[in-house]
Amino acid sequence: MVFYRVTGKFYSFHASFFIAPAISFYICKFPFVNTGKVHLKQAFENIFFAGAGSIGTALGNALARSGIKVTLFTIEEDVARSVNEQHINQEYFPNALLSERLLATTDAEELKRADILFLAIPSVITVDFVLQNKELIRDETVLVNLAKGFGCGRMTITACLQKMVANPVCTLKGPTFAREIMNGAPTAMTFAAHDPLLFEKISSLFAGTPLYLDYTDDVEGVEFLSILKNIYAIILGIVDANFDSPNLRFLILTKAFAEMRKIMLLNGGEEGSLFHYCGYGDFGLTALNDLSRNRTLGLLIGKGFFTRDISDKVVLEGKMAVNIICNEILQAEECGAFPLICELNRIFMNNYDVSAFVGNILKTMR
Repeated sequence: MVFYRVTGKFYSFHASFFIAPAISFYICKFPFVNTGKVHLKQAFENIFFAGAGSIGTALGNALARSGIKVTLFTIEEDVARSVNEQHINQEYFPNALLSERLLATTDAEELKRADILFLAIPSVITVDFVLQNKELIRDETVLVNLAKGFGCGRMTITACLQKMVANPVCTLKGPTFAREIMNGAPTAMTFAAHDPLLFEKISSLFAGTPLYLDYTDDVEGVEFLSILKNIYAIILGIVDANFDSPNLRFLILTKAFAEMRKIMLLNGGEEGSLFHYCGYGDFGLTALNDLSRNRTLGLLIGKGFFTRDISDKVVLEGKMAVNIICNEILQAEECGAFPLICELNRIFMNNYDVSAFVGNILKTMR
């Protein structure tokens, strides 16, 4: 089921890492069916973002500029103060004037008012955040995941949340740089939910913003694509760091997209999702644009500026995702069918001569 609609002209969060075994226990102990249904007459009057980082601030400000009151929840008091008093986000957008309708709070009790809560916090703490605030978030509050990563073990964030909470859970992903959204650039994203009525409500919410939305009910496929595109962007960065060759770049790009497709399908995704904004568009933006942090990580690895003990958030999330896919989702005997991601896993796990990376991949393509 696919709908398209044009909706007009258009992380700053700290918490302890969640413990995956504890979350798995929670899933087993408290099972229930989450239908994800919502009544269309229910209005999104109280719009909240969990996290006042770059994407949360940018999307929240886009909505606020269209005349909607938006609240950012953050635990950083200095950020909240700068948003409320100076109408800037001093940490992420110190030179951008924010709408006066965009407010910030550090009071978790305010989450009780949320009709819709966008989860704009790092993927490794998204599930933990929802569980920690479960008593404050009403069951009818719609949860929209903006984070890109696994939630607990090999499960995506939305899959984890659907096991744990009664709320409607959906996802919003696409080829976006937060700075571009702040500047008012037309921006495309895919909204995925099991209930198409939610798309009607989200479309109405974003009317008057620079956001263009398309829709799919393939929530799991969209979640996997958002994880995979970051991984394969690292690979393209490594290639471009060593070879200034358009021929080779698009050889690897094509193989990367084919691997993404196979992994997504293996995990229940639908092929049509590849051709939504969250698919080829998001992959192209992330893999080929130097504003991409994951592509930049690949460039640094390719130039030899990588050691296994680097603790940067992008590195940690990339290593975690690659490890889960290679060692938990793909069987060892299947690795030969996915040479790009398996070769990247070797870089993360071993002392590795990066100059041999492309040669090793090409050997598998004959």
